Amino acid sequence: MKKTTRFKRLLTSPTLEFICEAHNGLSARIVEEAGFPGIWASGLSISAQLGVRDSNEASWTQVLEVLEFMSDATTVPILLDGDTGYGNFNNMRRLVRKLVQRGIAAVCIEDKLFPKTNSFVHGTAQPLADMEEFCGKIKAGKDAQTDPDFCIIARVEAFIAGWGLKEALRRAEAYRRAGADGILIHSALSVPDEVLAFKKEWGDRLPVVIVPTKYYTTPTEVFRDAGFSIVIWANHLLRSALLAMQKTAATLYRDQSLLSIEDKIAPVSEVFRLQGQEELDRAERLYLPASGRKVGAVVLAAARGTELGDLTEDKPKAMVEVGGQPILSHIVDG
Repeated sequence: MKKTTRFKRLLTSPTLEFICEAHNGLSARIVEEAGFPGIWASGLSISAQLGVRDSNEASWTQVLEVLEFMSDATTVPILLDGDTGYGNFNNMRRLVRKLVQRGIAAVCIEDKLFPKTNSFVHGTAQPLADMEEFCGKIKAGKDAQTDPDFCIIARVEAFIAGWGLKEALRRAEAYRRAGADGILIHSALSVPDEVLAFKKEWGDRLPVVIVPTKYYTTPTEVFRDAGFSIVIWANHLLRSALLAMQKTAATLYRDQSLLSIEDKIAPVSEVFRLQGQEELDRAERLYLPASGRKVGAVVLAAARGTELGDLTEDKPKAMVEVGGQPILSHIVDG
């Protein structure tokens, strides 16, 4: 089944589904091995692992390059956190074409201005995009997709900007009419009140996705009872890796020894496994000549002249055939 089809089934599933953040090929493979049916390619995490801010400082083509590695490393569908679509409607439709080409299943775009600012940084000070312009961006993306199952999720930032439930519903309905396949409703509160109020009023007009990063103490059963479609664990692999790397670096600097950290880190063999070294070994046995064959003779081309020195100066010459081609060679005992 195509990755796009698999994601669309997740989005429209009658049961609550979960996808997890990844930010490169290695973390994407870890997410799949953990059992998740899909991956959230987080804009925050991808930019962070590149060492830049979550403000479109990494170009969309640099993000696309990371995505290609993630897609090649996995078999489950990937939903890209596409920020604001990296520009206007024209950037959006080019983005969608490139995502489909690289096997990405879906993209989520948010109704803020380019360049974007992370929702948890000065949230209420962030202006929202013009609603009609954002609708045009959705339409352009849908018209550009060459795979009918590719999905566009419209992320509503009305709560983040402090504009309230009425505006969130108004925008979500406009995005539904523009062709969005789902709505991501976002909130920065430590309780789920805003997203639950939205879902109650919204009903089942389109699947609703949530990102409970801030209201993480809410029991998952609350989301299930409310009828949400997908829960995204949005940045937790990056954050856990960050803490582990900071601890390891500090310990190494302090102790100047590997003894204190060796039993707290993954063995090198696990790195090789995640990289697919075993598959490469099998391929080498299949495609490369068998190793260890004894060399029966060394053929030294006579045309090398005096460069071989004492090795050939007193050796007779003869015509030999190598690979079907006659070569004038010195005869050297082998």
